[in-house]
Amino acid sequence: MRRIPLIPTLLVLAAVAVMIGLGFWQIGRLHEKQAMLAAFRVAQAEGAEVPWPDRGEGGDALYHRSRVLCTRVTAHSGIAGRNAQGEPGVAQTADCVLADGRVARVVLGWSRQPLDPAGARWQGGEVRGVIAPGPRLVADPPLEGLAPNAKPDPSEIPNNHLSYAVQWFLFAAVALVIYALALRKRLSGDANGSSATD
Repeated sequence: MRRIPLIPTLLVLAAVAVMIGLGFWQIGRLHEKQAMLAAFRVAQAEGAEVPWPDRGEGGDALYHRSRVLCTRVTAHSGIAGRNAQGEPGVAQTADCVLADGRVARVVLGWSRQPLDPAGARWQGGEVRGVIAPGPRLVADPPLEGLAPNAKPDPSEIPNNHLSYAVQWFLFAAVALVIYALALRKRLSGDANGSSATD
């Protein structure tokens, strides 16, 4: 008698259901990311300044203009960056202590040197610019005679949720096909064994 194995079948169906659920979850995340990127593009187009974010990665303040008053610089460094013409180089940064004790990272400007002396000379003051992920304030205009950095662009934020969703749906389909083939082989083997004993 041909019987479909109950427990393996239930396990496979449960795994497939989880994969399909993850696919739909990624579709939901896709819509959330699209809405977030649209809000960032609006923020990028606005000229009004917002307060420097209190905590976290910047949240709703990202890509808005802002300003900080750096009372003290605790460190200078450089990170990979591009200038306004798209050329690779080093974004000169400073970690600033604000009047309320918070720390803000400021991108002073762009240079070809890993640690440009011009950036290292900067010891504080008012900085105006655009809030980039991190968060960090990309100075606009740049400071200490450094070249302008490329302006933060929300289009650089990856939005891969659709491809992730497709992958989960494909995993589910492949799991079903593989299990169906294995089940077919097993059932045909059972049938052949039954025929041989008849």
